[in-house]
Amino acid sequence: MSEVDIPSIPYLGQKTDEITIYAGPCSVESAEQFDEVAQCIKDLGLRWVRGGAFKPRTNPHSFQGLGEEALKIMKDAGERYGLLTLTEVMDSAHCELVHSYVDGLQVGARNFQNFSLLKKIGQVTADSHKMVLYKRGFAGSISEWLAACDYISDCGNDNIVLCERGIRTFETATRFTLDIAAVPVIHKQSLYPVCIDVSHPAGQRDLVPSLAKAAVAAGADSLMIEVHPNPPVALSDGPQQLTPAQFRQLVGELRELAEVLGKKVV
Repeated sequence: MSEVDIPSIPYLGQKTDEITIYAGPCSVESAEQFDEVAQCIKDLGLRWVRGGAFKPRTNPHSFQGLGEEALKIMKDAGERYGLLTLTEVMDSAHCELVHSYVDGLQVGARNFQNFSLLKKIGQVTADSHKMVLYKRGFAGSISEWLAACDYISDCGNDNIVLCERGIRTFETATRFTLDIAAVPVIHKQSLYPVCIDVSHPAGQRDLVPSLAKAAVAAGADSLMIEVHPNPPVALSDGPQQLTPAQFRQLVGELRELAEVLGKKVV
């Protein structure tokens, strides 16, 4: 019996010939720091700048972010350079505030199954349909991840991008283990576009380019890459952040790879 060709189904919100890059520092530390990264992103012809305003940290004594001041810095830079802005929402109480400043709201790995937060984000973005970038928890299965999306979409917003950021395994050579197979699996099981955060699973900046290229080759719809003007003095996650010069080189290499696949990096 011969096999039947099944036509592919486009993903929600996906432009199949584009790979979007969400780039920026782990944390917004100052207007000068964020401005330098935003300028680099603009010069490369990219569309999104991201940064942390409220930072969920394992150690309560670590830098927790600048809060609303960071949101103001992001909004100002976004308007000045014509960039869309993305930041993480940690708490249901912050949803309206964050929504009023940025173009995209991120759900971090630690809030993977914070269902009250997911519902609140869905409600707050129901009218604006701003993008929600929803990260996988480091111990969450793909089926749990996909099921939890309904907490957002059932409240009125299906503009969701699923972000694979590595899972916790027995391996210690990298910060997390990047589940690159999540890209084709999610494309097979859902209509949502897939982002790969290549910085967190690497944990080391010299590994980031290889993971980014693997993500493009695997068919990722977007990448998240952390960039900092001076990583050694970063207030959070310095070892995994690229310098602007390293980022420019990587974007050039990714564009060459994407062209082979009939895509473009934006």
